[in-house]
Amino acid sequence: MACPHAQVPQGAREIEDTVRTDFSNTMSYGSYLDLDRLLSAQHPVSVPEHHDELLFIIQHQTSELWLKLMLHELTESRRLMDNDEIGKALKCLARVKHIQKTLTEQWAVLATLTPREYAEFRGFLGSSSGFQSFQYRAVEFILGNKHEGMLKVFESDPDAHKLLSKLLHEPTVYDAFLRALSRAGYAVSAEILERDVSKPWVFQESLVPIYKDIYESDETTWSLYQACEDLVDLEDNFQAWRFRHMRVVQRTIGFKQGTGGSSGVEFLKRALDLTFFPELFAVRTEIGK
Repeated sequence: MACPHAQVPQGAREIEDTVRTDFSNTMSYGSYLDLDRLLSAQHPVSVPEHHDELLFIIQHQTSELWLKLMLHELTESRRLMDNDEIGKALKCLARVKHIQKTLTEQWAVLATLTPREYAEFRGFLGSSSGFQSFQYRAVEFILGNKHEGMLKVFESDPDAHKLLSKLLHEPTVYDAFLRALSRAGYAVSAEILERDVSKPWVFQESLVPIYKDIYESDETTWSLYQACEDLVDLEDNFQAWRFRHMRVVQRTIGFKQGTGGSSGVEFLKRALDLTFFPELFAVRTEIGK
């Protein structure tokens, strides 16, 4: 009888006898991940098809997958904070921070697309634009940058409109954290706790001394101290992502108008002024005084 490994080419690694090779009646890697559908979801529209359009599509599709996971984790973090499970909430935020870094690093791949290459298929994109990413808006909403006017962009997409409308009227992660601080005995004002959560967050001076106490007191529960730092990390990471986005757009299309009608680079520059947790940055000036 021939050796079962006799057909292994010289230098090749043998397949272990216990490795499953028949998936006719069981779940495989491809079926679990629904790879048939996932890998057939790239549909270039340029005619003739431009080589670099696949890069452009995959870059944005993978970003949407990461945004989906980020929203999943932020939603769970908010729930855990509502239940005063701060430690578990921080685990979710830690994962979000890693996702943010991955998203920021992804811009380096798109930056390999030269202005000439992009110009050769940009016209085929019509009015589609990253501005229309409902998941990006959902992440901004749950972090506090709410804008009711954005809902109009998604009126033609009932599911996206429903999600954003829901998040618009729900507390943010920051709201959940401030309520947890209140339950922990910190003097967060009723005005803040009962605010209209559909409005964008605005700077609250009364929170600065609370944060000063959290940072300076030896009695501070470590999880609350860490939560403050994790929120600062989230904002820093978000700003790094925005900056890389702006710079990649500038190096690729200069100061042209965006395909969705925005002013392009100038619009993205203004986004760098947005902030989610301004009091956590303002307190830095007060610590040690």
